[in-house]
Amino acid sequence: MKSSELKSKSSSASGAKAKRRTSKAKPVKLLSGGNPQIAKADGDAPVQAYIAAIPGWKRDIGKRLDALVVRNVPKVRKAVKWNSPFYGIEGQGWFLSFHVFTRYVKVTFFNGTSLRPVLPGGSSKEARWIDIHEDDFDEAQMTSWIKQAAALPGWLA
Repeated sequence: MKSSELKSKSSSASGAKAKRRTSKAKPVKLLSGGNPQIAKADGDAPVQAYIAAIPGWKRDIGKRLDALVVRNVPKVRKAVKWNSPFYGIEGQGWFLSFHVFTRYVKVTFFNGTSLRPVLPGGSSKEARWIDIHEDDFDEAQMTSWIKQAAALPGWLA
C-alpha cells in the first residue's frame, strides 16, 4: 500500500470516529435551580438549546417569552451569555434577559426603571426584573414591557 493511500484511509477512519463522537449530543448540565449550562454564543440556535433544556413548567415560560420577543421586535438579536438568553437590537444593545431558578423564572429588563409600570424587582440604578412563578404569566403586561424596552437604548455588554 502506498503512503498516500495509507494517509487517505487513516484520515477517513479518524473522520468517521470524529463523526460518531460528535453525533451523540451530550446532555445539557443543569446548574443550581435547574438553569441550563449553555456555552456563550450568538444567534437563535443557542437560545433554543437553552429553552429546550429548561426543566418542567419553566420551559413553557421560556418558549412564551421567546415567542413574544420575536413577534414584537423585528430583527431581534439573540445570544446566550452567562447561562442566560439575551435579547437585543444590533447597534442599540441588549434590552432583556431571563434566568431559571428553582421556583421561578427571573426576567430582567436592563433599562427597567424607564418602563411603565416599573417592574417590581430590583434595586440597581437602571435594571428591574420580575419573577414569574408557575401559572403567573401576564402576557399583555409582558408584551407592553418588551415593546417599551426595545424602543430604548439597551445595555452594551
